[in-house]
Amino acid sequence: MPTKYIFFTGGVVSSVGKGVTAAATGLLLKSRGFKVTVQKLDPYINVDPGTMSPYQHGEVYVLDDGAETDLDLGHYERFVDIRLGRFSNFTTGQVYAEVIAKERHGDYLGGTIQVIPHITNEIKRRIGLVAKETGAEVVILEIGGTVGDIESQPFLEALRQLRNEVGRENTFFVHVTWLPYIGATQELKTKPTQHSVAALRSIGISPNMIIARSDYPVEDGLCDKIALFCDVDKRAVVPMVTSQVLYEVPLLLEEAGVGDYLVERLGLKASIKPDWGPWKRLVEQVKKEKPKVRIAIVGKYVELKDAYMSVREAIAHAALSLGLEADIQWVLSSDLEKGKGWELVKSADGIIVPGGFGSRGIEGKIQTAKYAREEKIPYLGLCLGMQVMCVEFARDVLGYEDANSTEFDRSTAHPVIDLMLEQRAITDMGGTMRLGLCPCVLQPGTKAAAAYGEKLVEERHRHRWEFNNAYKEEFEEAGMTFSGISPDGLLVEIAELKDHPYMVGSQFHPEFLSRPMRPHPLFVGLLKAAGEKAGFKEEK
Repeated sequence: MPTKYIFFTGGVVSSVGKGVTAAATGLLLKSRGFKVTVQKLDPYINVDPGTMSPYQHGEVYVLDDGAETDLDLGHYERFVDIRLGRFSNFTTGQVYAEVIAKERHGDYLGGTIQVIPHITNEIKRRIGLVAKETGAEVVILEIGGTVGDIESQPFLEALRQLRNEVGRENTFFVHVTWLPYIGATQELKTKPTQHSVAALRSIGISPNMIIARSDYPVEDGLCDKIALFCDVDKRAVVPMVTSQVLYEVPLLLEEAGVGDYLVERLGLKASIKPDWGPWKRLVEQVKKEKPKVRIAIVGKYVELKDAYMSVREAIAHAALSLGLEADIQWVLSSDLEKGKGWELVKSADGIIVPGGFGSRGIEGKIQTAKYAREEKIPYLGLCLGMQVMCVEFARDVLGYEDANSTEFDRSTAHPVIDLMLEQRAITDMGGTMRLGLCPCVLQPGTKAAAAYGEKLVEERHRHRWEFNNAYKEEFEEAGMTFSGISPDGLLVEIAELKDHPYMVGSQFHPEFLSRPMRPHPLFVGLLKAAGEKAGFKEEK
């Protein structure tokens, strides 16, 4: 059977939920027995999001093979429950870099290099790679941005060409748009959707389905109007009202008949009947009234919640598994240095210090680790969060007042966190860290080993600095346990305090492997300890 392609384009406004809709659609097809993969095409010229500000791009999501990708790949992995690779995300920057490198190498024999066919051919080649590498029966592609953006035009042209090359019967275009609500007249308007579809059709693409997003109920008459003006089958106009529960989206699409319609239109034959029981129970559990635990996230980029998308979801997964609801308190670490925001930290049942780069707000994170250690507050440090936990321990327990990471103070007399040996000669910023899946050996009798219930695990990394082993013995004698170590014994992966309910830090990013049905053990450990502090016992 030829590979089937489902393309997701966006209209009217960005951030309309295109990534979640694409991810949910992947689950609809996987639940019918199809092998599915998902790919994100990003129109920006950066080579990858690894060097972009979290304020502009949100979270950088790291895959098993070390690819630094768009946060939408987190949605894909969590919803479809698959492990993606570097072929699942590429940017305009990567496409142009490849074409220019080939031109410099002489591969085009002196020909004039143009957007068509050279850039569009490279885009199509990369789309073909993901199908070839994964062996997927269905490839879902999300095109970043909005129709009409100048940046996305080469991508859309490539998709138009690809449709003709692989056959129209093997492609399906889904256009996700927004229906704005006019308060003065109290009505939803379809005109922006009509204009968006007209822009898409002007480049030779007619959508096969329109997902009409809205904050308000969409009447049948509006769907009829969209179908008529946009030349789309009435069954293929799907109203999608904003849901308070993210994981309800697949159920809403299934109820709207999207899965059956795609199977029918693409000529697919489902091997199994979808079983939505577990997913429905998950959504029911989310909606159910549950005891609340307060979790403070002390970070550098908390003004944009998407900068910690996977952390937020991992907390929710762990809380759900314990019959709890996490009430997240967002705390800007630089505010703590000015004496502000401490009421949120002190009212929390558990604290998470996530990753980050640069010196801004670091002392606030160190002060947070000190508070959690002294007051016995459950604490989970992620990457930088583990490192500040170690810096604080060196300063306040070992008495090295100037202890620091050489990332923030190159001349510190006590570099308890130092640059990894293999990183010291690197000058390029992009894609040069310790990235991707690495093994970790858990030490018996530790909180980490108890949480995982395994001896060897693999976790995703994204860092340049590490714990300085020259201080390892002193730390252990003073009460810190290094409960996770790389198999060669050279890298501290997990650190924890002996005399503490739950103070654990990981050099890796456990949030990237948390799933709705399989919460990450370290997050479960934190939420369980936080629940106990709040006086709640685990729901059986």
